[in-house]
Amino acid sequence: MPKQQDGNGRAGRRRKRFLSPQEKYEIWMQLVRSEATMAEAADRAGVDRATVVKLRTVAKQGALDALAASKPGVRKSGPDAELAAAREEVQRLGEALKEMGVRLMLLEGKERWG
Repeated sequence: MPKQQDGNGRAGRRRKRFLSPQEKYEIWMQLVRSEATMAEAADRAGVDRATVVKLRTVAKQGALDALAASKPGVRKSGPDAELAAAREEVQRLGEALKEMGVRLMLLEGKERWG
């Protein structure tokens, strides 16, 4: 019985095909929705069945990790960049105001304030 040949004339294995993240996601969704079996998904994508099995395992683990890390209703802890920038601006303006007060006192004299 002759061995199956790929497009390059080699017998045995298919040529390695790399899937984009979008293609991987589509395959994963087909499996989740039961639109295709692993064998059908592999044939449609032109990859080995082991690739689809690995994709399913990685996607499932990634989803579980993301769900474990998320806590609904709780904001992520960490520095708020906008708040930090506003505090720096307040600090800068406060220092500038102090400096201007000192200059004004030196130029006009202390007597005029009182």
